Amino acid sequence: MNTMFKNGKFLLTLMLMFAMLFTAACNSSKSSSSGEQKEGTKEDPVEIEFWTMQLSPTFDDYLNGVIADFEKENPNVKVKWVDIPWGDMETKILSAVASKTAPDVANLNPQFAAKLAELDALVDMDEMVPEDVKSKYFENIWSSNTFDGKTFGIPWYLSSQVTMYNSDIFKEAGLDPEKAPATFEELQEVAKTIKDKTGKYAFFPALDGSHLLETMVMMGVDLTNEDMSKATFNTPEGKEAFNFFVDLYKNDLIPREVLTEGHSKAVDLYQAGEIAILPSGPQFLTIVEENAPDILKATRTAPIITGDTNKKNVAAMNVVVPKQSEHQKAAVDFSIFLTNAENQVEFDKQTAILPSIETALDDPYFSEEPKDATPIDKARIVSAGQLKDSEVLIPPMKNFEELRTAMNEALHAAMLGDMTVDEALDQAEMKWNETLSK
Repeated sequence: MNTMFKNGKFLLTLMLMFAMLFTAACNSSKSSSSGEQKEGTKEDPVEIEFWTMQLSPTFDDYLNGVIADFEKENPNVKVKWVDIPWGDMETKILSAVASKTAPDVANLNPQFAAKLAELDALVDMDEMVPEDVKSKYFENIWSSNTFDGKTFGIPWYLSSQVTMYNSDIFKEAGLDPEKAPATFEELQEVAKTIKDKTGKYAFFPALDGSHLLETMVMMGVDLTNEDMSKATFNTPEGKEAFNFFVDLYKNDLIPREVLTEGHSKAVDLYQAGEIAILPSGPQFLTIVEENAPDILKATRTAPIITGDTNKKNVAAMNVVVPKQSEHQKAAVDFSIFLTNAENQVEFDKQTAILPSIETALDDPYFSEEPKDATPIDKARIVSAGQLKDSEVLIPPMKNFEELRTAMNEALHAAMLGDMTVDEALDQAEMKWNETLSK
């Protein structure tokens, strides 16, 4: 899922994980436990190893504070924190599991974690987490961490995409600067108006990662059958979704680079004032604030653009406990503590992301604009306001990268005119069925 801080490049790398970041030290009264039994003793504590993705040194104070608070309440447990560069995490965690040197707790996104779940390498949180604790998390977010009937992770923090747009470009195009497109149909009309009146592009549709598949689901496309054994997207809805992108591309209403660049390019173009709309998590405005304050000043925020389904996507990050851990209970206790409501609210107040525990949204920070609210404040309120109606639209899937690549290649072929839309969908369907049957 995105984020943060010494320069734009570092900010963007972390932002791509939906703001994987942390905030000031937490109050020692923030406790959670998955049971009464303790591992180790105060005199001879056990040690658990906790891996995060590229959070040091920016969030050293926050994480060290959380760890200190947990250790104070659990003197029988010590936590060793290891920070891994984002680009290295998937390789390192898979290698660690293969060599039986896995950490006790790891911060992963659902697709990374699903690769370990395929290997049956993660503990089932439905068994390890008490029901009264589990019920505190958003039910639809908790269930998104399910693979083969087992829940492999505890939700940590979320990013709910909104529509951020440059009101100055809207004015230049003769559009209402206080009204953003709400549907994909309206977005097509706005794209034509902005290009005709200003020569600029309205938006840059990111087709990397899960973005294309998420958009298709919002457009009403069912990607697979219920047990994920067969592709089901080769339908009139699927054809309409492909035609949406093909028409925009052929009519020069989106940049040519959409075939080779992804979400980071959209952020670059938005902060350069070259596109009018940035569909993304509010945390990306931190980059705009640093690099293009004038663009930030002109930015307005509206709910996510969606289809007739009214579905809204949320990106989630979680923590998992490998089965190899010799201290599974202590690892789960720490995971619950790390993700409790108090810690999440403190985290969110510094990083422009959202909590995975429902009661955390009761904090006025998520619903009341402060005096002299900035565009970032306003984006947070919009994002938080739609969170309860949002869901993870692309669940963990076997061989996800093969599926994602097959869909993108088919759409690219249709956009370039190398295939008709029907041919492209046929090809994608064939490849998906081959992959799903493995």
